[in-house]
Amino acid sequence: MIKNYIKIAWRNLVRNKGFAITNLLGLTIGITCTIFIFLWVNDELTYDKFNTNYKTIYQVIANRDFKNNIFTDNNMVFPLAKSLETGYPQIKNAVMSSYASPQQFVYGATKLKKQLAFVGGRYFDMFTCKFIKGNPSTALSEPNSLVLTESAAKSFFGNADPINKVLKADGRLMKVTAIIADMPGNSTRQFDCLTGYNYSDPQVQGAMKEWQNSSYMVYIQTTPNPDIAQLEKSINKVMFDHNHDKISTYFTVAMNRWHLYSDYKDGKNTGGQIEYVRLFTIIAIIILLIACVNFMNLSTARSEKRAKEVGIRKTLGSGKKQLVLQFFFESMMLSLAAFVFAVVSVYLLMPSFNSLVNKQLYLDLSDPFFWIGSLIIILFTGIMAGSYPALYLSSFNPVKVLKGTFAAGKSAVLPRRILVVGQFVISIFLIAATLIIYKQIQHVKDRNLGYNTDNLIMMPSTQAADKNYVAIKNDMLKSGLIKEVTRTSSPITDIWWRSPSPSWRGMPTDAKIIFSGIQTDVDFTKTMGIKLLQGRDFSGTPSDSVSMMLNKAAIDAMKVKNPVGMQMSYGPKKYTVIGVIDNVVMTSPYAPVDPLMVYYSDRGSSYITTRLNEGVQPQKAIELFKQLYASYSPADIFEYQFVDQEFGKKFVSEELISHLTNIFAGLAIFICCIGLAGLASFTIEKRFREIGIRKVLGANVKQLLMLIATEFLRLVLVAFVISVPLTWWMMHNWLQKYAYHIDINFWMFGAVGALILLLTMIVVSLNTLSAAMANPVKSLRSE
Repeated sequence: MIKNYIKIAWRNLVRNKGFAITNLLGLTIGITCTIFIFLWVNDELTYDKFNTNYKTIYQVIANRDFKNNIFTDNNMVFPLAKSLETGYPQIKNAVMSSYASPQQFVYGATKLKKQLAFVGGRYFDMFTCKFIKGNPSTALSEPNSLVLTESAAKSFFGNADPINKVLKADGRLMKVTAIIADMPGNSTRQFDCLTGYNYSDPQVQGAMKEWQNSSYMVYIQTTPNPDIAQLEKSINKVMFDHNHDKISTYFTVAMNRWHLYSDYKDGKNTGGQIEYVRLFTIIAIIILLIACVNFMNLSTARSEKRAKEVGIRKTLGSGKKQLVLQFFFESMMLSLAAFVFAVVSVYLLMPSFNSLVNKQLYLDLSDPFFWIGSLIIILFTGIMAGSYPALYLSSFNPVKVLKGTFAAGKSAVLPRRILVVGQFVISIFLIAATLIIYKQIQHVKDRNLGYNTDNLIMMPSTQAADKNYVAIKNDMLKSGLIKEVTRTSSPITDIWWRSPSPSWRGMPTDAKIIFSGIQTDVDFTKTMGIKLLQGRDFSGTPSDSVSMMLNKAAIDAMKVKNPVGMQMSYGPKKYTVIGVIDNVVMTSPYAPVDPLMVYYSDRGSSYITTRLNEGVQPQKAIELFKQLYASYSPADIFEYQFVDQEFGKKFVSEELISHLTNIFAGLAIFICCIGLAGLASFTIEKRFREIGIRKVLGANVKQLLMLIATEFLRLVLVAFVISVPLTWWMMHNWLQKYAYHIDINFWMFGAVGALILLLTMIVVSLNTLSAAMANPVKSLRSE
């Protein structure tokens, strides 16, 4: 029986090649998109799951309340982890870690920068790392021990055994004690090497008594099923007992939320990457449904061709169940064939997709979960696509069919129209969403940053470069290539320091303002191109050491009218405000600008920033910088960054979402157009004689085109009316997560509607044109 079903299904598909190819193409594109999206979604959902203790690892973070302005902070004090190690039954282990930062290592003639993180406690008992060489229990037991990832070890030692080899870093000699596999791409913690804190070092011992400054990450491993409320109560008590912190509330975040739920606003979680995971899961299902709807529409549209077959088979004794199974076998065969083509397409397109999403995804055919997922996709597609045609076609009355009184397809018109409208609703939503996302990104890119990113190059500083800064600056300015030079404690594209505000005369007792801070040398505003609203910049005089500048956001938050000349106290030190600068966007381009304090420092820095003269080729300036670093800082690696490119990295996530949405929206519309073309061709085939009669009676090509197109254009208009409010509501809610965002204008929907109407006209017209221009004799000769 099954063999017979397969044979008949195959014959029907071969006999109707146009129908089969149209559906096969649509289903293949739909399944290919679904596989790609589910690979990406799976990678996002499995972040950090390689850790053995995945379900019991938590990070300690804090909500800090400054006059009801709450910000969520990952930074903890140095001694917290050590204090939590013992005395708390629910805590099995507590470790702390610095942020991974670039560190220069030297081995022989090889000088490389690697991402180094300092860790304290039993790190490898908590976090899972695959050891290739070395012992996890002793790898960091001695001072200046160094654990390298496999790729980092190869970059220094090639294929030689790295164990007990010594690397030099900042004058320290560090011995390699272990090699671990590179961290997976879907790991929150990323680094090239680890070293432990030396608790016998005087500086570390001093840090163990410092309960004020927060710069470290703290993680705890709990017993199974911990009482989170009691756990957080214990952590808050430890902090309050040591520093009487009244503005901070400490809580824990489970490892399964680190990546997907990382966004906070006013102390509450507002989502994160999980929003995009949900979005693309919905898009995958939608694209697959669009392909299935095409199959349904085309199958019911060609019902007239299958009516006699159904009537004869029923007359010869076939039951409805047998006919349903027959039609399901056809849809399953198409679904299986489309899946095979989709898998081949995924393999061919995987390198391009990985480059787009910046991941290393792959299709593992040996994974049983892949085959389970594949079976679900095939069954879902086959059943969904074949359900309505199977039930509809198998319900034909054989007597009416064979008498010629059965009007095939008439009863399916309304359901088919509903399905077509559904397709267009989805298409309009996807195009409009893509347009709104694009406009939002462009809106933020066009935002006034408060400084000029053009011709601005920054270089990480070194001890030697800081020592010889004046000479380096003079040589740069003498070259004629450089217009201005300054140095800062952090890059202009980021904030590394936040703290409570300094105090001032007349400060309200309940004033709690979070300030960002940066230290700079002279010519800060000139080099960055920042507008000086009041007062002056630093000039390098001794009085600058007790001076500061504030930005406009700080003045607004403080609510002072004449800031220049006012005294401010920060700890035991008093400062005089000498200038007010315009707001500068240094962190998220989507967020409001933070109040900023700018201090003067001529003793050290993290970055040297230069502005090139107009018309200077950047490569010439970079060659100059290389020569100067080779002369003044020969032991260090020279690096540079274009400020506009660094700032552009802040849009990576949104631009990736925009690109993916563009691609999948385009493919969804393409599938719709395939189905529309097939549906139009069957409509024309059914009305071929009518078109011939109308031509004989004097109808021209334009009138015939409008005759066929009108029905589809009406469906587009209905879909437009349904889709616009739905799209506005969803995208309006999405935009609310950004403080700086566009307003959704009606012209956007008008443009999308016009585009869909144009596509519909083009697709229908191309299919109608041949019939409208054909000789009517061909269609009427048999009448």
